[in-house]
Amino acid sequence: STANAPEDDALNRYSRTERTTFSRYSRDANSSGSSLPSNTLEKRIEELERELAKERQENARLIKMVQDKEELIGKLKEEIDLLNR
Repeated sequence: STANAPEDDALNRYSRTERTTFSRYSRDANSSGSSLPSNTLEKRIEELERELAKERQENARLIKMVQDKEELIGKLKEEIDLLNR
């Protein structure tokens, strides 16, 4: 469970940053008098949020795979050391 803590911290850090960025861009888009209707922008935002969620999920899966492989490498190194002795 401690191996997941850095991953959780990283995901939380990204989500806070992205929420701040999202809020800033949302205000800028609304105040700039953009030519796109607001519902088009809202649909695009929802689409991007779905893509972001998928990317985060894939990132978490890849991080887990790397951690599992690193753990296996460590175990194999220990086994090699024992066999060499």
